[in-house]
Amino acid sequence: MSASKSRLDNGLTVILHEVHTAPVATFWVWYSVGSRHEHTGITGSSHWVEHMQFKGTKQYPADSADSEISRTGGVWNAMTWIDWTAYYETMPANKIDLAIKLEADRMANSLYEKEDVESERTVIISERQGSENQPIFLLSEETQAAAFRVHPYHHEVIGDKIDIESMNRSDLYKHYRTFYTPGNAIVVAVGDFETSQMSSKIETHFGKIPKGDKPRVFIRNEPQQRGERRVFVEGEGETAYLQCVYHAPAATDPDFFPMIVLDSILSGASSFNMFGSGISNKTSRLYRALILKGLAAGFSGSLSATVDPFLYSITCAVRTDRSIEQVETALNEEIEHAISHAPTEEELSKAKKQARAMFAYSSESVTNLGFWYGFAEILDDYTWFTKYIDKLEAVTSSDVHRVAQKILVPRNRTTGHYIPNDSKIN
Repeated sequence: MSASKSRLDNGLTVILHEVHTAPVATFWVWYSVGSRHEHTGITGSSHWVEHMQFKGTKQYPADSADSEISRTGGVWNAMTWIDWTAYYETMPANKIDLAIKLEADRMANSLYEKEDVESERTVIISERQGSENQPIFLLSEETQAAAFRVHPYHHEVIGDKIDIESMNRSDLYKHYRTFYTPGNAIVVAVGDFETSQMSSKIETHFGKIPKGDKPRVFIRNEPQQRGERRVFVEGEGETAYLQCVYHAPAATDPDFFPMIVLDSILSGASSFNMFGSGISNKTSRLYRALILKGLAAGFSGSLSATVDPFLYSITCAVRTDRSIEQVETALNEEIEHAISHAPTEEELSKAKKQARAMFAYSSESVTNLGFWYGFAEILDDYTWFTKYIDKLEAVTSSDVHRVAQKILVPRNRTTGHYIPNDSKIN
C-alpha cells in the first residue's frame, strides 16, 4: 500500500503508510525549524528547545513519559538539524496511541520551568565544550562560517557559546511557541495500523490545537562566492586535517541528483538518513588517490540534502609523515580531473549502484521510512523520497560532468587547514 497525505483544518500535514510485515509502528512529528531559522543572539535555540521538549508537561512529566514508553518496549528520541527538528517513537503497534497523545500534548503544553532551562544550559555548554575538543568540529565550524557570510547556515546547530550563555527562558519559550504549531508541522506514521483509524486518532488529538500564526522567518540568500576562501585553525593533537567545502545545490535543484552521483564517484555515496549506515568508499577516486598512495590516514565526503543550497565537503586526516600541502595537491588533481573529464559509463553505473545501495540500506525499517517521509516533506514533498531512484537512474555522464564543472571550481571553494600544536608538520 502506498503512502497517503492529507492536511487537517489547523494546517497539520499528515503522512501515513501501512506496513504490516511486523506488529510495530513508528510515529514522527517534524517541525520546520532548525539552525537555519535562528539569528544572532539566539543561535542554538532550536537545539535547546529540543532538549526542553523532554522536560515534560503537566499530563506527562519528564520521567513518566520515558517510563511509560520503556514499559511498552518502545524507544523515543529527537534530533535537530539546520532545516528541521524531529521527534519520534517506535513501539509495538498496539501501543502507538501513547506516542500520538504524548506528541500532541508537548506540541502545545510543554512547561519550560526555569530550573530546567538552567540545567539544560549546563548540559549544552558541556556538549559544546566536548565538541570543541574535536579538531574536525573546530575546522568545520570555521570553514562553514567562512563559506556563509549572509545565510544563517553560517553557524553550527549547537549554536555559539556566547548565545548559549546569554539566552533565557523567555527566548526559548518564544522560539517554541513560534515554531511548534500545527501549521508548521508534519506528522508521519508508518507501520502496522489501518489508515482510517490512525487518521481518526491524529485528528482527535492534534485537530484541537490552534493553527497558530505562520512563523516570520528572516533568511537572506547567500550571494555567489567570487573567489576561494581559506581558513587556518590551530589546536591540540598530533593530526593535521584538510577540509574543502563547495557551495552545492539544494535538494530540489535539478543539479542535486547529478551531484549525488558525483559524490559517489569521488568519495563514496553519502547517506541522507540519520539512521542510515555507511558503506565502503574503497572504490572511490579519492580513496585511490589519498589512502592507497599513503597521503591521508582517512577521508570522508559529505553531501547534504537541504532546503537552501548548502555545502559539499571533503575532509582528510593527514598522515603524520606527510604535509597538508601534499594532500591538498593530490586532492586538487582529482578535482581537476573531474572538471576536465566526464565519468566513464562504467564509473557512472558503479556510482549509481553504490548510491542505490546506500538508499536501500537506509529504508529498511519502519523507523527509517518514518524518517524519509518527514525529511522529504520538509525538503519539498514526500514524493522526493518515493521518486528518488527514478531521478537517480535518469542521471547521465554529461550531467555529472556539467555539475562538476559548475560546482568544483576553485572560486566556489572554501579550504581549511587544521594545524596541530603537538607535532611538527613537514
